[in-house]
Amino acid sequence: MYAPLQNDTFIRACLGQATEHTPVWLMRQAGRYLPEYRATRAKAGSFMGLATNTDFATEVTLQPLERYALDAAILFSDILTVPDAMGLGLSFATGEGPKFANPVRDEAAVDKLAVPDMGKLRYVFDAVTSIRKALNGRVPLIGFSGSPWTLACYMVEGAGSDDYRLVKTMLYSRPDLMHRMLQINADAVALYLNTQIEAGAQAVMIFDSWGGVLADGAFQSFSMAYTARVLAQLKREHQGVRIPRIVFTKGGGLWLEEMGALDCDVLGLDWTVNLGRARQLVGHKKALQGNIDPNVLFANAPQIEAEVAKVLQSFGTPHQGGGTGPTHVFNLGHGISQYTPPENVAVLVEAVHAQSRHMRK
Repeated sequence: MYAPLQNDTFIRACLGQATEHTPVWLMRQAGRYLPEYRATRAKAGSFMGLATNTDFATEVTLQPLERYALDAAILFSDILTVPDAMGLGLSFATGEGPKFANPVRDEAAVDKLAVPDMGKLRYVFDAVTSIRKALNGRVPLIGFSGSPWTLACYMVEGAGSDDYRLVKTMLYSRPDLMHRMLQINADAVALYLNTQIEAGAQAVMIFDSWGGVLADGAFQSFSMAYTARVLAQLKREHQGVRIPRIVFTKGGGLWLEEMGALDCDVLGLDWTVNLGRARQLVGHKKALQGNIDPNVLFANAPQIEAEVAKVLQSFGTPHQGGGTGPTHVFNLGHGISQYTPPENVAVLVEAVHAQSRHMRK
């Protein structure tokens, strides 16, 4: 059904296999920093108009690949599609973040939650299939979801939050309700990601964007345990091909050693984590992804190249030869800023490829 993969560098690195260069892709690589994205969004009329239209979602997913020699594409969607399908009423006001019309703040609201009918998310799976066909084997396609905990934060708060007061109030005062919500979220995320895999995703990523706001102890019980519940249900392969699984917890460096036990192939790291130390702790078990500070992209070209070198040197020369060993996927430590000059992204991608090839000589 699909063209053979021409550039499998990202997949091989995820699986701990040797590569000729360090693969690079960027979180939010299809987004507002690109003028062509802004033009397509204007045609779509709104963010959800963009995300729910197969042709538009395909177009914006491919836009950064036309500009840059990236080693993977990531589905254009949002982490909050699953709670939207649960009936929470997702909307995006211009210039503001996402909002839910029906937040989950009491026992009655939790009782109404259920794993949604995947038919309500057909637009996502149609986009996956369309993008995979349009890529024509150029690079692999990554599917994704928010983590159970991160989804719960938005579901309870009703929007983004500075202090997570409402969700933490439920966590501490009614942990039974929080656990019930997280179980439903985990089973929904697992089904959602498996359906993306069936639709054509060649790797999947769990974004635990708000795991780092939890206290030690609470992170293990309310975030990591439910990420593990998702991973336990995920397909390891599809049609005989391995599907790498990536987990990224922003602010999760404190728990890196414990996260090394998660049943995934890759751990994503934010910019606060030392890659060399991460390699010592978990690099023999997992590939590592990350972790340059996104604000480096506001510097000039020589400075960007120097910061790329620091990240690559911090990890060290990846595994070479047969079998598997410590490998690295280059990425930002969080999503790219909408204010990033597009030409600076070209500098970063070219520097990663050139310098990482040189390291392997």
